[in-house]
Amino acid sequence: MATPTRRIPEGCHSVAPHLVVRGGAQALEFYKKAFGAKEIRRSAMPDGKLLHAEMQFGDSRFYLNDEFPDMGAHSPQSLKGTPVTIHLWTEDVDSLYKQATAAGAQVVMPLADQFWGDRYGVVRDPFGHHWSMASHVKDLTPEQIKKAGEEAMAKMCPPKGKPS
Repeated sequence: MATPTRRIPEGCHSVAPHLVVRGGAQALEFYKKAFGAKEIRRSAMPDGKLLHAEMQFGDSRFYLNDEFPDMGAHSPQSLKGTPVTIHLWTEDVDSLYKQATAAGAQVVMPLADQFWGDRYGVVRDPFGHHWSMASHVKDLTPEQIKKAGEEAMAKMCPPKGKPS
């Protein structure tokens, strides 16, 4: 008897980012260099534009294709920015952050220990997408996070008329 077709393919999870980029082939190479992503497959048009590509980072897949404005597929460069940040969990965020910036990613938020217990930072890739990355470094209770968050916000935004 034949094995039934899996509704979620092997190696995939229920949610996967699908990025639209300008310069798909270059993006694939950047994600390999910056994040250590592995290319699973790609489908290209005769002119080289990517119809679809699949990559893997850690245990998760993500997809990308070139922009096709006539079909409603616009890159962050065409839209003049992105409201979306893709998050990467990693065992060694310092190494990954250094690798990404060495490959050409621009710092959006410097890597630092955060009040919620993660070492966390954000970069923008050359294609306009934002990537946050973190390693969890400290387990905190919700109460501890709330108190630390209030203290951090008070330092960042002191009440008017009071020195910081």
